[in-house]
Amino acid sequence: MPRVSIVIPTFNRASTLPRAITSVLQQTFKDFDLWIIDDGSTDHTEKLMETWSKNKIHYIKQKNFGVSTARNSGIKLSTGEWLAFLDSDDEWLPQKLQKQFDFIERYPKIPLVHGEEIWVRNGKRVNAKHIHQKFGGSIFQKCLALCLISPSAAIMQRSLLAEVGAWDEEFIVCEDYDLWLKITAKHEVGFISDPLIKKYGGHADQLSGKYKAMDFWRIKAMKNILENGLLDSGDIKAVKNEMQKKGEILLNGYKKHNNMENYTLVKKWLET
Repeated sequence: MPRVSIVIPTFNRASTLPRAITSVLQQTFKDFDLWIIDDGSTDHTEKLMETWSKNKIHYIKQKNFGVSTARNSGIKLSTGEWLAFLDSDDEWLPQKLQKQFDFIERYPKIPLVHGEEIWVRNGKRVNAKHIHQKFGGSIFQKCLALCLISPSAAIMQRSLLAEVGAWDEEFIVCEDYDLWLKITAKHEVGFISDPLIKKYGGHADQLSGKYKAMDFWRIKAMKNILENGLLDSGDIKAVKNEMQKKGEILLNGYKKHNNMENYTLVKKWLET
C-alpha cells in the first residue's frame, strides 16, 4: 500500500495534463501511486495516456459527471493512507510531498496539511492579494469569506474524508469551499509557508470563469454546515453574518440581471 494516493481529475486538458503528471513523477518523495480520472474528455487525453509508463500510474476514463465525482472515483479506487489532489492545470514543486510528510512527522495529529502557492495568470507570475493569505490552525471562520485552501496544495488523511464526507457531487462549483468548511469546523489544519505548487489561471475553461453567481453555492455550503450541529455559538454567529453579507449582494444581483431562478430559495435560506 502506498503512503499517499494522488488523484488528478481531468476533462479536456490534454495540453496541461502532461505538466501535472510530470510534476508528480518528479517528486523527491516516492511512496505514492497516481490515479488519473478522465471525466469524459473528448480531446486526445486517452491517446496521450497511452504514452505514459503504467508504473505507479492508473488511468480511468468515466462519463462526464464533474470534478467532484472524478475525485471521489479516485478515492474509491485508491488505497493510500493519505490522499493528495492535483488539478490537471496545476503543477507541484518537486519537494511538495516531502515537505508535507516532514510536517506530518512533527505534528501527527493534524489530518490535513496545505501550503503556499505561486500564482501564474496568463503566463505571468502575479502576487496574491492580502485577502488570499493562507493560515494553519483553527481557521474555520477565516474560511467563510472565500476558499483559502487549494485542492492542489492539500494532503489529508483518508480517514478524514470518511469522517466528514467526501467531495459533494451536488456542487458544480465551490465543492472545495464546502469540503474545507466541513473539515475546519472540526479540526485544525497544518500550513507550510513555503510554496508547494504553481497554480495556473486565466484560461477560458476554468470553472470559476464558466459559472456566475458562485456565492449561491457558498451560501448553500454555509446553510448545510449550520444544519449539521457541529458549530459552537461563535461560529454560528460568524456563519450567519457571512450568509447575510453574501446573500444581500447575491439577491441584488439576481434582481439587477432579472435572474430570479434561485431568488426565492436564497431568500428562504437567509430567513431561517
